Amino acid sequence: MKKKEEKVKTTKRQYDKGQIFVKIMAGILALLMVAGTGITLVYALMA
Repeated sequence: MKKKEEKVKTTKRQYDKGQIFVKIMAGILALLMVAGTGITLVYALMA
């Protein structure tokens, strides 16, 4: 039973790394979208 638990722990760690990477990428893309929208509004109001 210990071997099975160790395998589950290693797979959870790999999954967590992938999940963290996806969350970081989603956050970066969300920031870019918000920044782009803000810059567009500023440019439109200045024109």
